[in-house]
Amino acid sequence: MKPKKIPMRTCVVSGEKCEKRELLRIVRTPEKEVVVDKTGKKNGRGAYIKKDISVLEKAKKTKILEKRLECSIPEEVYVDIQKEIENESKKR
Repeated sequence: MKPKKIPMRTCVVSGEKCEKRELLRIVRTPEKEVVVDKTGKKNGRGAYIKKDISVLEKAKKTKILEKRLECSIPEEVYVDIQKEIENESKKR
């Protein structure tokens, strides 16, 4: 039997390729709203970041998410991302 293909994505901050489930997708919806996409299937422009607080801090500092999503990102979105990363680390 053929092994199942594992989807790979690239973290916009670190540039490393990881399995899709190890990354968090941030989406700019067609309504210009920036949200955390837990399903990985929302419509809009997406960017993946690694589920790591240090990567999130670097993303904030360099504003890479704003550049990739081509819009400004409110502080509440960064707080949501941090909560999601913390919840994910508790599950492990």
